[in-house]
Amino acid sequence: MSRLRKGVSTGLAAGTFLTLAACSGGGSSSVPGVGGVPGVSEGPGAHDVGLILPLTGRNAAYGLRMRDAAKLALSAKGSPALDVHDTNAPGGAEQAARDALSRGDAILLGPLTATETSAAAPLAVNAGKPELAFTSDSTQARPGVWVMGLTPEQQVRRMVDAARATGRRTFAAFLPDNAFGHAMGDGLARACRDVGLKEPQIVFHTMDAQNIDDGLKTLSAIETRQPAAPASMPTDVPAGPSAIDPTGETAANPAGSAETGATPPTTPTETPAPAPQAVPVPPPPFDALVLADTGLELGRVITALQADHIDSSQVQIMGPALWKAFDGKLGALHGAWYAAPDAHDRMGYVAQYRALYRQAPSPVTDFAYDAAALAGSLIRQGGVTTQALTRPDGYMGVDGLFRLRPDGHVTRALAIYQIQRGGGARIVVPASRDVAIRPS
Repeated sequence: MSRLRKGVSTGLAAGTFLTLAACSGGGSSSVPGVGGVPGVSEGPGAHDVGLILPLTGRNAAYGLRMRDAAKLALSAKGSPALDVHDTNAPGGAEQAARDALSRGDAILLGPLTATETSAAAPLAVNAGKPELAFTSDSTQARPGVWVMGLTPEQQVRRMVDAARATGRRTFAAFLPDNAFGHAMGDGLARACRDVGLKEPQIVFHTMDAQNIDDGLKTLSAIETRQPAAPASMPTDVPAGPSAIDPTGETAANPAGSAETGATPPTTPTETPAPAPQAVPVPPPPFDALVLADTGLELGRVITALQADHIDSSQVQIMGPALWKAFDGKLGALHGAWYAAPDAHDRMGYVAQYRALYRQAPSPVTDFAYDAAALAGSLIRQGGVTTQALTRPDGYMGVDGLFRLRPDGHVTRALAIYQIQRGGGARIVVPASRDVAIRPS
């Protein structure tokens, strides 16, 4: 196995390592072909890696950091040139892709969003040039166009596999009625179907609190699970002794007690009846539940879960990697899971990026770094081909092992995090280091 990345991960048994060049300082001038405008190459002819990102406009903050990550990946001497184009310039992503291809770039990296990818991808496919897009919309995947973002389907499939390993067999989902929620639902349905599980029951909800309550009541079948309330007694029949009225005399003569203010006598030989014990509520008709909400809606969902007696003692609750950003506030969901890259894997990358750019990289920059490092490595080895991109043992990136499939989907090794009682999360199922990762 050739070692293509150093300083990020050690002791890993599988996958090819992507190069993390040792940087001694400097900025954009370390990138071959970069001239007076930071990150933008000058003159046509010797450009190999086309990078199309939003460098202006509302997504510029993401695009500029991703550009910097790609520059870091290609900063070593002998790396191919980086040819950068702004998808927010006139003509958008389509024109940016057209310009990069016209300059002879061997591969396209980007763009950022699904809409931009749908505009740029046909040009790359028609030109016979591979494209590594940064969207997390798996519907954009196709032969020759790989979706490098962390997709909902990848997350759900990883959690389904881990839940099955603990004996869970009946899956359900309670999801927001938006694109992300439907992507999580589609991923769950496919994951269950691929391993021969029963089709999951999936309910979508709006942002309305009442709709959330009603939807979860239906999904959890709480009305059929709760024990029936005891029948009320006729008003003309004494209730008899109780823990409140041990002799039953108050019930027999309530008016007299009220009129005299006397305390009903108790018989020394009689003992109070024990307080009625709460009857356990049976579990819902599923043993694993996928959620996808964040923010205020997640708070409403948590309240509804508690009202419908759904917790991790009976149901494995699972959510999106987005929870990682605020899992310190999710103590009410203790025991729940989410799937995400192992943060330890990117420590070396974070240190190098921070040393060079004086700020920490955002998670989305990881995809730009890996894509650029992969492109640069293949070009140095003789060229970018589908066979090389889709090598079965995959590549070890800054977030761990990933593998490009011929159909444009990307498989990632994700860890399973479990939310703790006081908030925060810890890894309970490590990310796989095995090359035989289940496709997503």
